[in-house]
Amino acid sequence: MNIAHSSLNIVEQLFDNTVLFWGLLACGSAQFLKLFFELFLNKKWRPLILFETGGMPSSHSALVTGTASGVGYELGFDNPIFALAVTIAFIVMYDASGIRRSAGLTASRVNLLPNSLWEDSPEFELKETLGHTKLEVLVGSLIGPIVALPGIAFIGSPLHIINMLGLHFL
Repeated sequence: MNIAHSSLNIVEQLFDNTVLFWGLLACGSAQFLKLFFELFLNKKWRPLILFETGGMPSSHSALVTGTASGVGYELGFDNPIFALAVTIAFIVMYDASGIRRSAGLTASRVNLLPNSLWEDSPEFELKETLGHTKLEVLVGSLIGPIVALPGIAFIGSPLHIINMLGLHFL
């Protein structure tokens, strides 16, 4: 098998990975929803929020729960790989609402200190929105399966969509 054919096969396999596609789409959907939550909750239209961490809802939670639910749907909810996916999802969500949130709260306190405390250091400000509240994680974790499971069940992979449209892959 030549290398060009082999790499095409890898790209084709990636485009046929339904679980990956819908997990990433769940993540993107949650990130996109941040625009509207920001507008509704804080009365601000901030498109740059699309590129920020933290906030409502947690896109990382949507990613890991969307992917985990997709793995369960595809392989069976009794499969050990589903158990692994759920375990990783819990670690990510715990980290987002625990450690990363604590780091953000610490950053907000440090930012209150006068810059004169730091020797030979230019003015700086630490990023404060690193983690999530438990509600932000919960909402993100619900978005994951809500987006991923119907997409996997009724639409399929990007390769399947391309084929349905009568287009040719690469």
